[in-house]
Amino acid sequence: MSLNGKIALVTGSTSGIGLGVATQLAKSGADIVLNGFGDADQIQKLCNDIQKNYNVKCIHKNADIGDAASVETMINDVIASWGRIDILVNNAGIQFVSQTEDFPIDQWRKIIDINLSGVFFGTKYVLPSMKKNKFGRIVNIASAHGLVASKGKAAYVAAKHGVVGFTKVVGLETARDDVTCNAICPGWVLTPLVQKQIDDLKQRENLSESEATEKLLGEKQPNLRFATPEEIGDMTVYLCSDAARNVTGTTLSIDGGWTAQ
Repeated sequence: MSLNGKIALVTGSTSGIGLGVATQLAKSGADIVLNGFGDADQIQKLCNDIQKNYNVKCIHKNADIGDAASVETMINDVIASWGRIDILVNNAGIQFVSQTEDFPIDQWRKIIDINLSGVFFGTKYVLPSMKKNKFGRIVNIASAHGLVASKGKAAYVAAKHGVVGFTKVVGLETARDDVTCNAICPGWVLTPLVQKQIDDLKQRENLSESEATEKLLGEKQPNLRFATPEEIGDMTVYLCSDAARNVTGTTLSIDGGWTAQ
């Protein structure tokens, strides 16, 4: 499933799932635009490593995904420099856990802005170029929480359900343009975001690392294994390949059986 010559922009890709996705796309031959916050020297090293290891181009754009103007500028800059964007992976996301009645308004807005509105912004501004070029692959990293709910995650669940619905709309609207739009719905993936939840559980219930990990997985994921960023990257590569040209407007779960229950 070669992606040689394709240009891929992956939001929130300086760590975690996004970096795993970007790496697998590069491994398949795509030139990469990383996006995300972090230490400038470390991000430059990520770009250098991707270029060296996979013989592709890699740059970084530090756009705020929750801000429409910032996303538009990033996409326009990439298109101006490289001519087009073939693949957009909307991955950037944040989390906050609280009961609904205690949920801070500012945290609700931040999560909706980045996890949902950011997906809309990226898609809105990349679609004209994709339609003009008669090719595009949009992959939205949603979540098992785009299909089912959990307590304490009102904003995250609302945003991810919104991403799933938005994916269906874009899939329908682009069905005759050789542009596809799909959502990947991971269960537990061991990322810095999830590690924080393990750490919080350890502290809250006085558990060991292994006990907290097993409890977190056991509540939801029947196979008791974390998915990896690389596995999600491989699924993204498939969705961007010619093999998936008739797959659009749908969700693919990678959740160890979570949503089968």
